[in-house]
This record gives sequence, structure tokens and C-alpha cells, in this order.
Amino acid sequence: MRDLPINLLRTFMVVADTLNLTEAAKRLHKAPSTISMQLNRLEDLVANPLMERGQHGVRLTAAGTQLKSHAQQLLNLHDQIVGSFQNIDIGGKVRLGTHDQYASRTLAPLLEEFILSYPEADLEVFCDHRPDHLVEMLEKGKLDIALVEMLADTEGGTRLRRDQLVWVSSKGHNVEQQPVLPLAVFDEGCYHRIYACKALDEVGVPYRIAFTSQSRAGVLAAVRAGIGVAIIPHHTVEDDLNVVEDMPALPDTEVTLFMAPKVNEATQRLGRIIEESPLFSGVQGA
Repeated sequence: MRDLPINLLRTFMVVADTLNLTEAAKRLHKAPSTISMQLNRLEDLVANPLMERGQHGVRLTAAGTQLKSHAQQLLNLHDQIVGSFQNIDIGGKVRLGTHDQYASRTLAPLLEEFILSYPEADLEVFCDHRPDHLVEMLEKGKLDIALVEMLADTEGGTRLRRDQLVWVSSKGHNVEQQPVLPLAVFDEGCYHRIYACKALDEVGVPYRIAFTSQSRAGVLAAVRAGIGVAIIPHHTVEDDLNVVEDMPALPDTEVTLFMAPKVNEATQRLGRIIEESPLFSGVQGA
């Protein structure tokens, strides 16, 4: 049995996650032809086809599904071993503050990469739906780094990605047609709630707060159940949600990274991982 190169497995995992060669090429900063060549080489090594390419993307074969179930474990163990030697002198406490919508989605693989690469660092993550509160905590020395959503074109922090807020509803319910619009929102202090209420007030649309939660999962569960409509960043809209077009306009926002003036090397490394990740780069609707 021939060895499976780590770089080929990394490429395979990105393609397996995206099921799209073009998207995988963007994330890996490689040409699509290079991605195809690496996949072909991996298929030669395992002596089995791993993916079926089609006009609308790729689909894992049975062998591809089997490899995917094992490849991530191998990559995690590899990174943990390498990280324990390469970054053994980089440790200390890293206190990250962020919104639930980042912690539960795009941040998860980056935090996994960080803890595997820097096993001596003590990562603490604090989630809150109020960006101003997180920035205040950082300024008071209670956080080292914060990833939040800010209104576009305002000052402060390093801007990573611009996006637009959109109204979303369940595809199976028409709650947006109710005479008094029911809203599913975060608790007081959330920018989404503030922008939604302000936009509706400006055009005189009657509304009521039908559901309140401190988590994205809670808000979207209410939307899917037909309890109310919500607003979320466009790039986070999931397939089972409906973007409601005929609604008051909402502002653009920007994913913003704040870092305390004096932080340890581990915190700086986490900041670079976030800044350099293609998951937080791009433009509206990407």
C-alpha cells in the first residue's frame, strides 16, 4: 500500500466539503486544473475513483465517502503532532470574543486549526450578540481579540468582509404576508434587531417581536417553524431559508477583527489565521 501525501488529503477534504472544484480552488488559492490533477493522483494511489465530476459540481463515490470519514482524523492527528513540535514554545491564554453566528459556523474550523497547531495555548471563547459589548470588554482588558459584525464604513478594527443584511423566512410559511409582521430576533443590543426595527419604523410597517433568543440557532429555528422572519448576513443564508425581497432595505455590514494593543504571540497567531482565511474574505453574496 502506497503512502497518501498529506497535501493531497487536504485538497480532497476541501473539495469533499464544497463539492465544487472552483470554490475549492478559491479556498486553497490554487488553479482548478491543479486541484483536478491532485485529485487524479490521489485516486491513482487508492486505486479507486473518489469523485464523479459533473456540470453542476462533484459527487463523492462510495470510496470517496469512506476516505472522507478517515482523512479528517488523519489530518487532525498530523497537525497536532507537527504543531506540538513547531509551536511548543508558543502558549498562554487567548481570550476570544465573538458572535454566536461566527462561533457556530465559519470560525469552527479555524479554531480547530488553532488548537491543533498551538497545543500549549489556552483558548477561551466568549460569545455575545452585542458587538459593542465585546469591543468594550476588549478595551477593558477582559478579552484579547474580538471578531464582530460592524456597520459598514464605520471606524475601528480590521475589516475582513463586507456583506448585506437580508430578511429571511421559512420556505414553508408565508409569515411575511401577515398584517403585523412577526420578528424572530436576538435579545436587546443586537445590531440585527436594531436595524430591523429601524427599517420597519421608517416605512411604517407594523411589527411585533414574536421570538427572542441569544443564539443564531434559536432565531433560525423560529424562522423555520414559521414563527417569524429574521435578518442575517447574506453569505450565511442556508438552502432551506427564503430571502424575502419585498422588504425595507437593510444596511451593509462588515466582519471586523479587533485586537488588544498588547497581546501574546499565541493571540497574534490566531489573529493571522482569521485574517488570512478565505472563509472571511470576499464580497457581498460570496
